Amino acid sequence: MNSRIYFFLFALGLIPPIVIAQFQPAPGYLDSDYYFAGGLQLAMGRGFNEPYLWNYLDGTTSLPHPSHSYWMPLASIISALGMWLTGQTIYASGRLFFILIAGLVSPLTAALAYKFSQNRALAVISGLLAIFSVYHAPFVGVTDNFGPYMLFGGLFFVCSSQLIEKPSQPGNWFFLGLLAGLMNLARTDGLLWLALAFLFSLWCAPKNDRVGAVKFVLVNSSIVTAGFLLVMGPWYGRNLEIYGTPMAPGGSRTLWLDNYDQTFTYPSAELTMQSFLSLGWMEILSDRLWALKLNVQSGFAAHGGIILFPFIVAGIIRYREDRRVKLALFAWLSLFGVMTLIFPFAGARGAFFHAGAALQPMWWTLAPLGLDAILLALRKRSWGNDQTIHIFRSALVLITAILTVFVVYLRLFGENLGWGEGEDQYPQVEEFLLREGIAPGDIVIVRNAPGYYLETGRSAIVIPYGDEQTILEVSAQFNAGYLVLERKAALEPLQDLYNDPDGNQHFIYLGELDDTRIYRIELE
Repeated sequence: MNSRIYFFLFALGLIPPIVIAQFQPAPGYLDSDYYFAGGLQLAMGRGFNEPYLWNYLDGTTSLPHPSHSYWMPLASIISALGMWLTGQTIYASGRLFFILIAGLVSPLTAALAYKFSQNRALAVISGLLAIFSVYHAPFVGVTDNFGPYMLFGGLFFVCSSQLIEKPSQPGNWFFLGLLAGLMNLARTDGLLWLALAFLFSLWCAPKNDRVGAVKFVLVNSSIVTAGFLLVMGPWYGRNLEIYGTPMAPGGSRTLWLDNYDQTFTYPSAELTMQSFLSLGWMEILSDRLWALKLNVQSGFAAHGGIILFPFIVAGIIRYREDRRVKLALFAWLSLFGVMTLIFPFAGARGAFFHAGAALQPMWWTLAPLGLDAILLALRKRSWGNDQTIHIFRSALVLITAILTVFVVYLRLFGENLGWGEGEDQYPQVEEFLLREGIAPGDIVIVRNAPGYYLETGRSAIVIPYGDEQTILEVSAQFNAGYLVLERKAALEPLQDLYNDPDGNQHFIYLGELDDTRIYRIELE
């Protein structure tokens, strides 16, 4: 395809995230807050350390502590690059490269689509669908992994296309390993893509030469592993030095959750296989059926873009023998299974939506191909012509664009009438605490610890899962003297404290700001 078309798609792809960014003055939710705060630490020369704590799963007992023990560091590194480039530690700088990455997703999708169909019009349609990404649109330009995951996932399938044509190119196998490493550096589930690269080498091996096939798989899997370790090796080395294992300990404890709020359990040692099995198989099954329902909805609405879903399915059926499509379908089903059966609470609460972003370029490629397959089948029954096909293609893009605008409007201006989850109130809370005599080094217990740090510069830790006694234990361990209890953060064990703020002698009620109640903690 003409390079001018790719540039046009890139320029057009920059417009939605740039426009949306004007209504996103801050990261807006916990994940994005965390990644931006991590980038800020790097940009200020403080390394992979955090003066805040959003969960207790890694066993941390003091601040500051090693960063990224649950979420991976790539989004923070990308955020830091923007701040280093501009010399400014502001959110606009932190999200700079995320917006540029969002612009690259469209021409990359078009390139992938062209490898499938050799049809320029269909490739452009796929590129436009990547621009009007419906549920992903509010997130691709923020400090999170949506844009990078789409970029790396699209490159993974483009590289796979080249390997189908020339399977014995070591450079492409190495690049596949690099991409798998970058995806793992972005998210822990990125490790799946290393397994997919191994599987793809098996599919590309000679079929009629068993010895040659074994040699092919071993050699190219080794090359993939080398690329992967080039990216992940330094991070594994850092973890070994700090934790004694290549993997940080935070994520593994989520295997034993009974509900999502237990992500904030203190102490995390309470989460064990024994505590999990004590729930009983009926409750364990019920939790997974709940996750199954939500993940099916996410697959249809978020990954399938609502209107695109039937055409994606049609495209999968049409190209069901294509190894890239098999790989994508296997990846999606694997993610679905892991996020439903093994990590149901994280999966249903957004991890499946996040992880599936890597497959979006493939779905945007297959949707127009599926639409064409349906229309061509109808033409065989003497319905429609070439003009009809063009009309339906244009209508698909138009409807997707309308859906995108609607979803963006709801996310930016719906519910609480603005981007964010209440973090913009934290500066007022900080002013209130300063009037009450809080010292510069005092630590606050709050719903969104990274968000509080970003808004105020003060160290903060998350409200633990539990009752008042649990908060007192956390207060003693971290020397945290103040509790900021928002109505939305007042979980069932803390309802009494919220509803009767003067009812516990250890929590001295100081006042309230718009449904946020503030306490000084007295341990003695």
